Amino acid sequence: MVTCVSTSSDRARATTPKWHASNWSRPVPDHGAPENLNEPVAVRRACFVLAYDGAAFHGFAPNPGVPTVVGVLSDAMELVSRHEINLIGAGRTDAGVHAWGQVVSCELPARVDLANLIHHVNRMCAPHVVVRSAEWMADDFSARFSATWRHYRYTIVNGPAQNPFLAATAWHVPQPLLLAGMQLACDALIGEHDFTTFCRKPKPAGGQPEPSLRRRVMLARWSDITDSLGPYAEGSRVLRFEIRANAFCHQMVRSIVGTHADVGRGRFHAGDMRALILARDRTIAGDVAPAHGLMLWQVGYDGERYHGGRGRSAPSVTADVVAETEPGGHQHHDADGASQQP
Repeated sequence: MVTCVSTSSDRARATTPKWHASNWSRPVPDHGAPENLNEPVAVRRACFVLAYDGAAFHGFAPNPGVPTVVGVLSDAMELVSRHEINLIGAGRTDAGVHAWGQVVSCELPARVDLANLIHHVNRMCAPHVVVRSAEWMADDFSARFSATWRHYRYTIVNGPAQNPFLAATAWHVPQPLLLAGMQLACDALIGEHDFTTFCRKPKPAGGQPEPSLRRRVMLARWSDITDSLGPYAEGSRVLRFEIRANAFCHQMVRSIVGTHADVGRGRFHAGDMRALILARDRTIAGDVAPAHGLMLWQVGYDGERYHGGRGRSAPSVTADVVAETEPGGHQHHDADGASQQP
């Protein structure tokens, strides 16, 4: 535990809720909070697992004037804790991208009751963003820099008609897709590569060298999950792409999915993937797949997974809304079968 002087002002206490898409129920005041928000406060590092509907936000990172995940969640947490919040995320998802296992960390006053914080923050922010679980961590923990891998899922509805129950979280591709070819195309992704072909090139900071686009992919696979969805998938196939890597560059997952969809349509061969990677040419890849089909599913720390609610690595304080199922009520299975920007 460390002690510091909070730099928060009365802004945190007097913030007027403006995000009308949420419930924004006024939280019960924290009677343990100091009246003078600038007096020394003992703080601890906390970790939170989040789920959110990306359609409700203009991305994850703060962006003045528009609702973002960090902006809305920080405001809610400041209202409850009466302490300035600086959230660090494991991955910065784009506008429209969803999350089931996003991890964030921040410093909070040691007096804060995490269960009470979760309760009141979720009353204000649900259903668009929900804190699924929380845990006190070591002072050197960082949701971003301590993470060893991120795991994304992308969903495609493949059939002549869109599925109204999956339209918000899956890309509708009406043309028949050859799943076997898409599965073979995954082989070239495994290992460490320069993914320039599949990344939106970042602008280097002034005087700084261009950021590396080398990433190490541990898992990449396509599967047909139609049967697991039961009647929700009638009349179409539902395909899921899963990819796990130490980190991702901007639009990497969606660009890979768009290119794999072209493999499924026959525009590319599965064997072309290795040549596409080696070319390091953004112009030859397929189109970027839509954001709403992508979900940040899990984040790993030293081999442990933080998606909330199960396993010894799961945070110890869990929101009431967490169930042992996937969104939509389907039983969850480990992504790898074992017991950040996209």
